[in-house]
Amino acid sequence: MSAKHVAVLMGGFSSERPVSLSSGTACADALEAEGYRVTRVDVDREVAATLASLRPDVAFNALHGPYGEDGTIQGILEYLDIPYTHSGVLASALAMDKAQAKYVAAAAGIPVAEARIMNRHDFGSEHPLKPPYVVKPVSEGSSFGVVMVQEDQSHPPQILGSSEWRYGDRVMAERYIHGRELTCGVMGDVALGVTEIIPLGHAFYDYDSKYVKGGSKHVIPAEISPNIYQKIQTLAVKAHQAIGCRGVSRSDFRFDDRFSEEGELIWLEINTQPGMTPTSLVPEMAVHAGYSFGEFLKWIVEDASCLR
Repeated sequence: MSAKHVAVLMGGFSSERPVSLSSGTACADALEAEGYRVTRVDVDREVAATLASLRPDVAFNALHGPYGEDGTIQGILEYLDIPYTHSGVLASALAMDKAQAKYVAAAAGIPVAEARIMNRHDFGSEHPLKPPYVVKPVSEGSSFGVVMVQEDQSHPPQILGSSEWRYGDRVMAERYIHGRELTCGVMGDVALGVTEIIPLGHAFYDYDSKYVKGGSKHVIPAEISPNIYQKIQTLAVKAHQAIGCRGVSRSDFRFDDRFSEEGELIWLEINTQPGMTPTSLVPEMAVHAGYSFGEFLKWIVEDASCLR
């Protein structure tokens, strides 16, 4: 029986191209070690023709950001009838749009922070929310374009009206949640472990904290009460199911325990295309659950399908 042919989709043309190349290379190497026949595909505007020519058994989606995790590449794969990994068209589009994902999560009973969705040009001299708050592009990942507004800041961030802004006109101003950064992966419909992310030398978990060596410390299992740990796992699965995710996802939370052990737990967002290097958060969670990196990727490949 010939080895299954897996096309690993990586690169692309979003702001997250370097991250995707790192994820894709790690996945391709590990899948080859597992015995798959692997073709590395650096995604460009001709990707449909490339995939139609290759006709792989499975497309492993290691793309990040717009066009890779917003339903676009998923739609192309549906048209080509090529089974693919991770979430389908609708869930990918919903999760990538932070505003829509927040509406769906709130409707499912998941606690979210107060927020306003605005056009960046509508930010004048008045704050849209009482500081402190966070401004995020509605459809970006890897913390691109995230701006923190401090309690003593007299006006909204000026960068929003600048020609240098590259992250789209729709932005979300969201109440800043003090406390700890926690995240939980879901594999199928099963919660993995909860990780606490401790940024080192950074005010929050920004791009450098995520991808520069030594930028953050991951603590798994997170050192929190069993009750909060289990609550995070329950909410991560609930978000995964409410948004319609498939394969693996990762939900991010903030937990403010300054005043009590129960504190305030807030769901921030869900990521349908988590980083996939061996030291990325979800692969670390899978290792903690007893899977090797290769075994984890094999599970993702064997879970692939169309009509996700």
